Formats: sequence, C-alpha cells, structure tokens
Amino acid sequence: MTLRHLIGALALSLLLVACGGKDDHADDGHEGDAHGAEAPARGEHGGRLLAQDGVTVELAIAESGTPPTWQAWLYRHGKPLPATAGTVEVRLVRLGGVRETHTLVPQADGSLLAKSVVGEPHSFDVEVIARVDGKDLRWTYDSYEGRTTIARKISEDSGIRVAPAQPGVIADEHEVQGLLTPVEGRVANIAARFPGPIRRLAVNVGDRVRAGQALATVESNLSLTTYTVTTPISGVVLARNATVGGVAGEGATLFEVADLSSLWVDLHIFGADAQHIVPGVPVTVTRLSDGVTAQTTLERVLPGTATASQSTVARATLANADGLWRPGSAVKARITVEQQPAALVVPVAALQTFRDWTVVFVRVGETYEIRPVELGKRDAERIEVLSGLKAGDQVVVEQSYLVKADIEKSGASHDH
Repeated sequence: MTLRHLIGALALSLLLVACGGKDDHADDGHEGDAHGAEAPARGEHGGRLLAQDGVTVELAIAESGTPPTWQAWLYRHGKPLPATAGTVEVRLVRLGGVRETHTLVPQADGSLLAKSVVGEPHSFDVEVIARVDGKDLRWTYDSYEGRTTIARKISEDSGIRVAPAQPGVIADEHEVQGLLTPVEGRVANIAARFPGPIRRLAVNVGDRVRAGQALATVESNLSLTTYTVTTPISGVVLARNATVGGVAGEGATLFEVADLSSLWVDLHIFGADAQHIVPGVPVTVTRLSDGVTAQTTLERVLPGTATASQSTVARATLANADGLWRPGSAVKARITVEQQPAALVVPVAALQTFRDWTVVFVRVGETYEIRPVELGKRDAERIEVLSGLKAGDQVVVEQSYLVKADIEKSGASHDH
C-alpha cells in the first residue's frame, strides 16, 4: 500500500470516529441481529433458532455441495416434528429494495427445503412466515454480509467515488514504443547554386520560414555577383551548415528545412504481435515529456524489419499544428486492434477481493455492499461483467480499498 493510500485509510478511520462511527445494526427488537452483542441461538443443524409459543423453526442456508438454498426443521417444545407438520416461507429484502420469496417444501429426511437459490451476497432483511400445527408464526431479523455504512460527507472527503455500471467496449490493445520522424518528401536540403563566399545569413535554426523566403546571400565565384538562396517549402529550419564569410561549396547543403505540420510515428512491434496489427486501426500516441495524447490511425505496416531491433515498423501520421511534437522524440502508443461491445463494464480499478471472491462495492444511499462478480474480457482500463451487477448500479470506482477495509472492520459475515 502506498503512503497516499495509508493516509487515505487513516483519514477515513478518523472521520468515522469523529462522527460516532456508523450504525452497526443496533438491536431494534427483532429476532436476533447479525452484529448485535448477543449471537442468535443455534440448533443441532447449525441453523438459527426462531421460537414462539412453544414452536421452534431452525433455519439455515444449506450449501454443502449444492447451490445455497434455505432449509428448515420444525420442533415443538424442543422435540422434532415431521416436515409435514407445517409450512415455511422466507421473504428477503436486499439492499436497494430487491425482494425475493423462498418457499420451503417437505423432504424425506425430515427437513423443509427450498428449490430456489439464495444468491450472493447473503445480505438482507429476513422475514420468516410459518404455519405449524395450525399456528401462524412470524419472525424478522437482519442478516448482513459485506455491508457497511459511510456518511456521504465522509466518503466525499475520503475520495470515494462511484459511477454507474453500464454498457461499454472492451478493446484488444497493444502497448508499443515509437519514434517521431519528419514525413518523407517534406524535408528540403538546400544548397548553393554556385560556389562562393557567404555574404549574409537571414535565418537561424528553429525559425519558421515560408516557401520562397530568403535564407542567405552568396557571391558567385564565377560571375562575382550575389544571388539569394531561398527555401522551396514552408517549414522550420532544422539545420544551418553555414557561417557569414564561409564558402558555400557546390552542392553542399547549407540549410535543412522541414514541414513539421505533421509527423510520422514509427512504432516498433515485436514477435507475434505483428501478425495481429493491420492498417486502419486506431492508435493513441502519448508524449513522454508531459503525458499529452493524440489520436490517429495506423496507415501501413512496413514490409521489412528494423535492423537494430529486429522489430516490425508500423507507421501512422500525427497532426502537429502547434509544433509541440518534435521529430526525434520517443513516444509510447496504444494500438487498438479490435473493439468488442460488452453489455456491462466497470473500471478495472473497481475490483477488490473479499474472502475467495472477486467483488465490486455498490452504493445505495450511504450504504456500501459487496457484489461478487463473474468477469469476462478486459483491457487496460475496463473489464466486462457477466453476472453480479445490473446496469445503473452505482459502483465504487475510486478508493474502493477504503470501503473494503471498513467492511472487514465491521466483521459482517454469513449467517448460515
């Protein structure tokens, strides 16, 4: 954990203490409380005992070797009753008001068992409706797992941020390195037409020039008259190989001028990655000096390999109207080979672990709760969620480790 994370976690703890902590599900008079001081009584099958008027229902979640489902046993004055002596129905209200009803039916082993599955997390308000030997019975209690409450101001001050789970795109991307170079055909090497001494220089390296502009004056050795050396293109002076009083040799380059309004980005691709990259795919180029990015499209994959690195070179053109992209500079780039739509995505940063699950945290009001998720494809930023969330769920996308720490501190656990 980084120092910044440690400071954030400490700040959240101090804020919770300063505000008196969260309501840790204090006893409200209902049957048993998952986090109250008094643990609920347990029966011989490990289930919660619900007693009223001499009748007891032992209720548990059976999940040994099977998907989790509600199971119950009936007793009168502590003695077992046959499963056919009554009926049991379990009604659940999950965070966000989602309701479920599970009806238990008699089994040959003497228990009552529901056919419906109790999905994770096992975190809900429970209402048990039973009819045993003609008596109507009812119990309510809460059973929270992976849940905590954090006041809105505390969460905001701690940097906890949420965003809705929603449809998105998963990209097959390749991270590569590259080099900026002038576009071929947009560089002019300007020489003197006739040899002779240089009488005047009009520009310096870095100056912007326009086509036809005078760069120098040279006195011809043949005619002893002066003539003007001009640039055939507009651009920037990259090099000046001349001094006043020096001699301009025949054919010797005096100036190098380049049109840098656009540059080539030569990207180096290694190994099998080269087989997946074709012209026409999007490229995001990042300037290493300040992290600025630009979007372009891959134009071609060169047929040969770079001699020194034995890499395949893929080339794109980058607009450079402001001149801040400089030839010779190294850049990094992300080539998007393919984009696949996904029904539901969340940022990779939203993922955490809880017990042996991969989870995200969902916020409803000021309450946060785990959601075990089944995941699909991912890219550098997003991951596909196959199950465990629905569109619109408010998922913690920043500082999720703080929510995890607070849930673990609360000790919320299964009530099986």
